[in-house]
Amino acid sequence: MKLSGYRVVDLSMFIPGPLLSMALADHGAEVIKVEVPGEGDPTRHIGLADGPHTVYFRNLNRGKKSIVVDLKNADEREALLKLVDSADVFIEAFRPGVAQRLGVDYDTLRARNPRIVYCSISAFGQTGPYRQRPAHEIAVEALSGVMSLSEGQDGKPALPGLPYGDLLSGLFGLSGILMALLRREKTGLGDCLDISLLDSMVGGLSLAVGPVFAEGRQPEVKQQRTTGGAAFYRLYETSDGKHIALAGQEPKFIRVLLGALGRPELVAPCLEGPGLHQQPVMDFLETTFRQKTRDEWDAWLGSMDVAFGSVKTLPEAFADPNLIEREMLLRDEDGRPHLGTPIRFRNEPGRPVLSSPQLGEHTAQYLGPAGKR
Repeated sequence: MKLSGYRVVDLSMFIPGPLLSMALADHGAEVIKVEVPGEGDPTRHIGLADGPHTVYFRNLNRGKKSIVVDLKNADEREALLKLVDSADVFIEAFRPGVAQRLGVDYDTLRARNPRIVYCSISAFGQTGPYRQRPAHEIAVEALSGVMSLSEGQDGKPALPGLPYGDLLSGLFGLSGILMALLRREKTGLGDCLDISLLDSMVGGLSLAVGPVFAEGRQPEVKQQRTTGGAAFYRLYETSDGKHIALAGQEPKFIRVLLGALGRPELVAPCLEGPGLHQQPVMDFLETTFRQKTRDEWDAWLGSMDVAFGSVKTLPEAFADPNLIEREMLLRDEDGRPHLGTPIRFRNEPGRPVLSSPQLGEHTAQYLGPAGKR
C-alpha cells in the first residue's frame, strides 16, 4: 500500500486528527494512537455500541495501535519521545501552548528527529487573538459565517447535519502531511503544520463569497444558486411526504426535464441565473412532484439525462447498490458494519483493518518497561 513503512504517532482525540490518521492507516501506515490514562479517547464512550467499541470510535480508529501515556510522568514521556525518534508523522490537537508545556512541541521533536512532519490541529490556530479560546465545531461554524448560510424555513440559522469544520480540518491536515512527506523526499527535512478548524471552514467558502467580495454584503441565502434561488437546485416534496433533490443547473438538464414535462417555455428563466424570476418554475415543479411518490419519480428521472437524487434516510443510503458495489460499507468478521475508504487507488488500494484497539493494548510493545502499569 502507498504508506507502508511510515510510522505515525497520534495524540489527538475526537474527529479531526483521528479521521486524518485513520486515512493514513487505511493505506498502510503504522498509526500509534496515544491515549490518556483512565478513559482514553472520549469517543470510546460516546454513542451506541454493537460490540467491544462504540460505532463512533471504531469508524475513526480502526487499524491503529493504542498506547497509554501519562505525559506528566517523566519516564513515560521519555519513552514516548524515543518512539517519536523513529516516527515520520506526529499529530497533536492540544490547545496552543500545551504541547510545549508537556515537552512534545515541534522544536523539541525536531531537535531529536529533523525528518518529523508535525501537525497541530486546533480550533483557532497557533496564532491570533482567539488561540486560547476553547471551542468545538459548532463554534467555528458560527464564527466562520457558514452557519449564517444554513437557514431553516424560518430564516434562522440551523444546526448542521455534519461537523464540517472537523471534517474539513482533518482533510486539510491530511493534504498538508502528504505534501510535507513528498517535500521531505527532496530536502530530507520535515515541517510543522498549523491546521485550524476556523481556517478550514473559511477555506471552504469559495462558492458563497461572491456577494461579500464583489459587493461587501451578506448573500441573500434563499436566492443563491445552491441554497434555494434556482429551480433546478432545490428539494421537492413528493406525494408520499418524501423528497427529490434536483441537482444540476446545466442547460441540457433543464431542457431535458422541462421538455419531458411539456413545459419548454419555462427553460428561459432558468437560464438567467438564480433569483425570484425562477419562482414560476419552482411553483410548477412543486405541484408536479407532489403527483407521484419519491420512488416513482426516482425510476422516471433515472431513465433520462437529469441530475437528481432521492433524499434517503441513512439506512436507505447504506442499502444503495452503488454504495455497496464501491465498498463504502464494509463488514468485519463478526458482521459489524464499517465505513469504507473513499480514497481509491487502482494499483495499490487501501486495505482497512476492520478492528479497533483496546485502550492501551500496545503500550508495553512500544514503550517497553516504561509502559508497564
